[in-house]
Parts: sequence; structure tokens; C-alpha cells
Amino acid sequence: MKPAQFEYFAPTCLAQALELLEEHGDDAKVLAGGQSLMPMLNMRLARPNVVIDINRIPDLDYISPTPIGGLAIGALTRQRTVEKSDLVKERIPVLAAAVPSIGHFQIRNRGTMGGSISHADPAAELPAICLALDGELVLSSASSQRVLKAEDFFLAPLTTAIGPGELLTEIRLPARSQEWKWGFQEVCRRQGDFAMVGAVSLLQMDGGGVCQSACITMFGVGGTPLRMGQAEEALLGNRISDGALQDVSRIVSEELDPDSDIHASAAYRKEVGGVIARRTLGAAINSVNGDDRA
Repeated sequence: MKPAQFEYFAPTCLAQALELLEEHGDDAKVLAGGQSLMPMLNMRLARPNVVIDINRIPDLDYISPTPIGGLAIGALTRQRTVEKSDLVKERIPVLAAAVPSIGHFQIRNRGTMGGSISHADPAAELPAICLALDGELVLSSASSQRVLKAEDFFLAPLTTAIGPGELLTEIRLPARSQEWKWGFQEVCRRQGDFAMVGAVSLLQMDGGGVCQSACITMFGVGGTPLRMGQAEEALLGNRISDGALQDVSRIVSEELDPDSDIHASAAYRKEVGGVIARRTLGAAINSVNGDDRA
């Protein structure tokens, strides 16, 4: 199939794009990398009256260090650029480690950071990374700008807090101290497929091996990426032994309430979710490079 007829605009600056979004509102779709929108147009799952192509806006393509050690990433930055960035590897290595799991390199050459996060597929890696790192999303319109926490941004499958006339323009990922360790893993049928289950774990431990802070974020197991609050609480103030990891694995499995689909059953997702949560925590504990930061 081919797309239904639409009017096409290709603004060359952000102000033009925001004016077009304000004018056309819900009748418009934004084209960035096109890895999700183009198939939806071709299958007529999306039938917008207007397509606004933002690929000619260079001001949305950047990776910038923040004064406090984090990163600000423009929404149009290609995933492959993030994957290869020495600055990302230095400051947020868990992001650099996760990006190669997104599709194949051809997809990452076109796919953008903002596009994946705005699309909000429950099985996608970048929304989960953003939530795990307590990221912030900058939403711009022709008349204003607002900043949302990741936990307030992802509302439901393929649904975010982006309002009419708004565009995600920047992703802000805060710094983590050198004491933070990380682990990332996903399970999929083939390399490049969407995750059936995925986990991102971050740990901060003191010199005696006692857990000071913990974050366990799961994806592919609900309508949005999910923080495992009960499992995180079980780790705080304790030494993380093999027995503690087994307990956390059980708690994660009990916390999860996934659906069954053509890719995996709910029971499979619950079981595997607990296993890879344990594995990512183990990877965080056993980090070889003491200077790694999340």
C-alpha cells in the first residue's frame, strides 16, 4: 500500500516547524527518522492531513555536555551518532551500551533519539533508558516551552504527554557519580527485533558493599517502561549477596503483570523478567571498570 494523500512541509528552522504544528495541530504528524511513521503511513495506520519533515533543522542535532556532568541531546540526533559518541561513552555508558540493541545499523543510521522516545513503543530501549536515568524531556511549542520528567512523559502504549502543537526538542540525561554501576539486557527472538523483555539496572553502593540507591527499570512487559519499586526497596541498606539477588528476581516476577501476545506469553515475560533483572544487577555489581558511570 501507499500513503493516503497529505500535504508536505519541510521547515528549515525550529520556529517554522513550531508554527506549522500550531497551525495544523492534531492533523499533522512529524517526520524525523521515519522508522515508525513511514511504515504506518504506507499501511495507512496513520492518515495525517499534514506531514512536517524536520530533517532540515540542524539546531535539533547535537550532543552537548551539561555543566554538572550530564548530557543534552537534540531530538533529531541519530541513534548511530549516539552509539559512536565518545562523550556518551564517557558520561552515560549505559546509553552507549543499549543503543546497539536498537534494530540494525541501517535503522540506527536513520532513527532519531526524539523519534523513538516520542513514539513510545513499550518494547523500545530508549524510553526505558530515559526513565532509568531520571531523564527530562523538553517540549517546545510556538508560544512556550516546558520540561517533563520521564516518569510523567510516558502515559500508555504509543502515548505520551506531548500536547497539540508541541514538539520534543531535547532529551536531558543527568550525571551519575562514579559510584553508580549499571547493567543492561534484553531478550528478543533475533538480533534487532523488539524486546520481549528488557531490563536496565543502576546501583550505588558504599565502600562496604551496602546498597545506597537502586533503580530497576523493565521494558517490553507493560504499556510503558516500568520501575520496580518493591524490588528496589528490597536492596536498599543491604549487602547484595547471591541470596538477595534471588529474592529480587522473585519480587520482580511478582511485580510484573504483562500481557500475552504473539511474541511471548505473560508467564514467560514474568519468569524471564525476574531472571534478567537479576542478571543486570549482577552485571552492575561485577563492573570491571571502577570509573564507569551510569
